[in-house]
Order: sequence, then structure tokens, then C-alpha cells
Amino acid sequence: MPALDGRPRPRPRRRRRPWVFALCVALVVAGALGTAFVFTSVNDTREVLVVSQDVKRGEIIEAGDLSVVRVSVDPALTPLPGSQKAELEGNRAAVDLWAGTLLTEQAVTDSLVPGEGESLVGISLTPGQMPSEPLYGGDVVRIVTTPGDQGEVTDKDPVTVEAIVVGVSRVEETGETVVDVSVPEGDAADLAARAATGRVALVLDARER
Repeated sequence: MPALDGRPRPRPRRRRRPWVFALCVALVVAGALGTAFVFTSVNDTREVLVVSQDVKRGEIIEAGDLSVVRVSVDPALTPLPGSQKAELEGNRAAVDLWAGTLLTEQAVTDSLVPGEGESLVGISLTPGQMPSEPLYGGDVVRIVTTPGDQGEVTDKDPVTVEAIVVGVSRVEETGETVVDVSVPEGDAADLAARAATGRVALVLDARER
């Protein structure tokens, strides 16, 4: 409406709402952080080897058994880099390899297990018969005979067999762990008989050699 003197009235100034300005700033900051996160995630990926089809323990790894993928890898994992694909072809699976899993150094070997003059013995152990430290292929351990049900302890040194861990698997139904160990052929029968009684314990020796 014009003023009495005929001149148009000036429009009232709109008040700027502080919360609108704060919201705009927050949206800009969130967008910048999102962009930075995406950029970091993309640049933190690397090419690693993945098993593309099942390979049984001891079988030869062929070209079609492995694939190269680019993923963001957890620092706790140590998968083999994709650049080693050609080098690993012709090696053998040290454990059962399942399609879709990352390939690690411990899962591959260039020799048959057990080797010549050696035997593979599986030992079923309860948590109290082995250390809580995880076991890995290549660990040097000792299988020690423990006292019987009556707890008889003699002055004689317990029977001990040195062995090398080949594989470890957990039996969910019983809570026990089956440890496959490689021992000299001459010790295999005695160790298997002792392990069958359940009167054995596994001792992990120093990993530093």
C-alpha cells in the first residue's frame, strides 16, 4: 500500500535465522567428510589373491584356481598380493582352500605333506591339553605323555615326541581341536597310540629360531 504522500513504502527486511546458516555449514562439512572417506577407502584398496574354486589339501594349484581382486584389507590379515599369481601356480595347497577366501602364505606349499620319511598324525586335544596361543602351520611343538587317571607321576622323564604342525581344525560339537602334526615315520605309531588314550598334551616351543 502506498504512503499518504504517494510514495511506495519500503519492504521490511527479512530476519536471517541463525539455525538455517548453521544447518548449511553442517551439510557442507558432512559432504566434505563423506568425500574424504570415499577417497580414502578407494585409495586404501590393493590387489590380492582369492581362491576362485575349491582346492583340496595336497592338490596342485592351477591358473583357474586363483583370481585377483581389489579390496580394502583388514590390517590383521596377510593375504598374498595379486602380483604373485603366476609364481604360485604349480604349488600345492597346504590346507583345504575354499572358493571365495583370501589366499595366505601359510595356505600354500611347494612340497608334499607329509614328506619322504615322515608321517601325518592327527591328535584330538581339549583346551586344557594345549596352549591358548593359536597354532599355525610350521610351528614346532612337542607332544608329551601326561599322567593317567590315577595321577601317577614317576621320576622318569615323560615320553616326548617332537613334531611340526601341519593343520589345525576345531570340532564345534565337542569343543576339541584336532591338530595334524608331521613326525618321523618311526615315531608315528607310538604317537598315534598315545594320542588315542587322550593322555597327551601339546607344548609350543619358541617360534624364534
